[in-house]
Amino acid sequence: MHLKYQNIAISGSVASGKGTLKENLRPFLSPLGWKFASGGELVRKESGDNVSPSADQVSDTFHSYVEQRTEELLTKHKHYVIEAWLAGWVARNMTDTLRVLLVCSNPAVVIDRMVNRDHVTVAQAKQILSERSTANEHTWRRLYGEYNFQDPSYFQLVIDTYAHNPKEVVAQVLETLGYEVN
Repeated sequence: MHLKYQNIAISGSVASGKGTLKENLRPFLSPLGWKFASGGELVRKESGDNVSPSADQVSDTFHSYVEQRTEELLTKHKHYVIEAWLAGWVARNMTDTLRVLLVCSNPAVVIDRMVNRDHVTVAQAKQILSERSTANEHTWRRLYGEYNFQDPSYFQLVIDTYAHNPKEVVAQVLETLGYEVN
């Protein structure tokens, strides 16, 4: 099967559906030899925070490692699906990488996803969301410059996971990839 892209970079903020999309792509792409990686998993391991670590919980050196690793996997390897907040930004100039931005247009749904996924209260989810988003943006701008890291112009595909269920999201990505579902 000839696909239009060699790799996929999935970006989005907290509870946008990055991990869900990565896992939903696995049964389609694993049989073709694709591999899967998660920047969030690396940060959770490094920070020791399994709920919702923010960028300021790990060192600048570790951030550099994650972004360099992402770039290396996407430039020196083929058939990788990488999900991370900055994956699409790192790949913004890579024409052979399908860059997918997931957004959730309903803040209440983001809170609900966090409550259910991370087993926190609504109040805790609101606090984590606010603090984490602010800390991440501050850290990344300090490290990489004044970018809008989720600027839709960096992506070939922007999907609202409030308006589309997980099956629809994976179908849009596979279609854009050129994967023919039998």
